[in-house]
Amino acid sequence: MSILDEIVARRRERLEEEKQALPLAEVQARLADQQDRIRNFPMALRGEKVRVIAEIKRASPSEGELNLLFDPRFLAQDYAGGGAAAISVLTERDYFAGEAVHLVRARKYMPLPVLRKDFIVDAYQVYHSRLIRADALLLIATVLDAYELEDLLALTHELGMHALVETHDESDMLKALACGARIVGINNRDLKTMKTDLGQTERLAGMVPADRILVSESGIHGREDVERLAAAGVDAVLVGTMLVKSDKPGILLRQLVGVPADSNRRV
Repeated sequence: MSILDEIVARRRERLEEEKQALPLAEVQARLADQQDRIRNFPMALRGEKVRVIAEIKRASPSEGELNLLFDPRFLAQDYAGGGAAAISVLTERDYFAGEAVHLVRARKYMPLPVLRKDFIVDAYQVYHSRLIRADALLLIATVLDAYELEDLLALTHELGMHALVETHDESDMLKALACGARIVGINNRDLKTMKTDLGQTERLAGMVPADRILVSESGIHGREDVERLAAAGVDAVLVGTMLVKSDKPGILLRQLVGVPADSNRRV
């Protein structure tokens, strides 16, 4: 069993607890009264330069606790001030020490669109994502079959949100494109070894049509990495660990944001 299999299995267990604590009918009833405007996640990722999605996470399976002074509100404000295009918030509890309230707090105090990053396998989680005011959510092609991915993506759009569909290999990419994903992520992390390789994005980027938004995830540590991924044609990068661990995330973020995108785009 890979670490991803382990996380998803535990997430399904947690999901049953969440459904009992707050039934779907109650979630839907609360949504009927929700007036909050959804922020435009895909628009934030388009531009002449490679955009940065700055991630808020308390811990990771590979490194444990990342920041003892973790505060999603202050991180989100630093990120917004540092030039992030959007914010990603980990809400998975057992492996990333995340909570839904982290997303609520992050979004409340700054204007950027917020992506809920979790292991979403059920329609309940899509409704709940809108309830906690996520503007977008993560769907991982590796853990969903084609029908599940298509259904969850359709529900996401029905509720007004957008989805970042994450892929890890050619099979995932074909699945994501076939289901109509408009924002496609390539995770550079090998889910068996947990090692990262930016070459993963370089190998798969050519499969993504130019009218889709391409995001590279994991393993980005500095300006040189962003330049390398810009040359591969990405529209945005998702950066988390290096920012969360820093005592000056805004300064690091400004360095990343200032890198110009390569003029060579996907065709």
